[in-house]
Amino acid sequence: MIQRIDLRGQVLSRAELLRVLPRPEVGVEQAVDAVAPILTDVRTRGAAALRDLGERFDGVRPDHLRVPRHAIDEALAGLDPLVRDGLEEAIVRVRAVHADQMPTEHTTVLADGAEVRQRWIPVERVGLYAPGGLAVYPSSVIMNVVAAQEAGVPSLAVASPPQKDSGGLPHPTILAACALLGVDEVYAVGGAQAVAMFAYGAHGSEPVDGEVLCEPVDVVTGPGNVYVAAAKRLVRGVVGIDAEAGPTEIAVLADHTADAGHVALDLVSQAEHDLMAASVLVTPSVELAGAVEAKLVDLAEATKHAARVTTALAGPQSAVVLVDDLDQGLSVVDAYGAEHLEIQTERAAELAERVRSAGAIFVGPYSPVSLGDYMAGSNHVLPTGGTARFASGLGVHAFLRSVQVVDYSREALAKVADRIAAIAVDEDLPAHGEAVRGRF
Repeated sequence: MIQRIDLRGQVLSRAELLRVLPRPEVGVEQAVDAVAPILTDVRTRGAAALRDLGERFDGVRPDHLRVPRHAIDEALAGLDPLVRDGLEEAIVRVRAVHADQMPTEHTTVLADGAEVRQRWIPVERVGLYAPGGLAVYPSSVIMNVVAAQEAGVPSLAVASPPQKDSGGLPHPTILAACALLGVDEVYAVGGAQAVAMFAYGAHGSEPVDGEVLCEPVDVVTGPGNVYVAAAKRLVRGVVGIDAEAGPTEIAVLADHTADAGHVALDLVSQAEHDLMAASVLVTPSVELAGAVEAKLVDLAEATKHAARVTTALAGPQSAVVLVDDLDQGLSVVDAYGAEHLEIQTERAAELAERVRSAGAIFVGPYSPVSLGDYMAGSNHVLPTGGTARFASGLGVHAFLRSVQVVDYSREALAKVADRIAAIAVDEDLPAHGEAVRGRF
């Protein structure tokens, strides 16, 4: 069901590791060509293109691209009380963690009358994407919206794909989550076209849209499939993005002390997301590898989405990777840069401190990825496809800009004027020095 990659007895360079580790066959690079015409279409035709694309990709042509407020209120009123309780608890926990992420402003005094102040300013407007294809993700609404709210963003818009069973509106639980968070600007738009709408804005095409359907935003965040990730890559520079969050992935670094059942359950839970979801076990224990492989067969057959899980586990993006020891295992997972990395080993907390590349790290047998998906308080919008080697998961920082405020007095400037002029002349920019000396 799942391939084995045996790295024992090999000393591989970083480049060699990157080549042998499992990845999806269809990556962001291949998706870019398919996505580029969609972005152009939305930029040119606005709401008309969004309706056509909804019909093409989601099988429904939305009458209301912007969800009416009454539909959001009705979705909350019809929400299952137990689900509402869970979402409300998740909001409390995620809000607490993200409130503590806010950086502090500070002032550095370099001399009398010479100071530099560090400010953190939220962007004005953000577009937040919540997937809604094979599964529904009200939890992603919480992760996006709470982080933006705690950063102090004044204008938030959410987009999620239109659903046939919901009359062309996003799934009711998505709408209910928006209601719980006080968000009333919600769009029935999915995929790459949602990213385009946020990046470029969209003019209306029907009376219900108004002249302007959606104003452009400053930052686009949220997880999605490989086409959403490709769209975010293409609009980066027009807007800011959080990361290229494509097909989801889990890596489990485990030794002989790990419970094979726990490991197998977590690999299956990630494979449940998508046909291209990646489930990777890295272990020095051949016995654990065999036990996990056996349990995967039983669990995959028994789970609700058996076909999807089986396809994901059997794909080129999933594997059991055998290593000589945990040191080599750590090198492997650092090169892989997993979205979610579980450490199920002896002294797991110590080993977790040595990890350099992961979107989020889950320590020990009772910190499964599913906890982080919903209730840990951490954010589950994380970099995928190896981008965790240089990108961070979503947090308040994604919506903040660092601005330095320089405040010098006449006397403080005079003390450094000659030095400024000397450097300016050396750089062959004498007018820079004259701009300072001319003040005296």
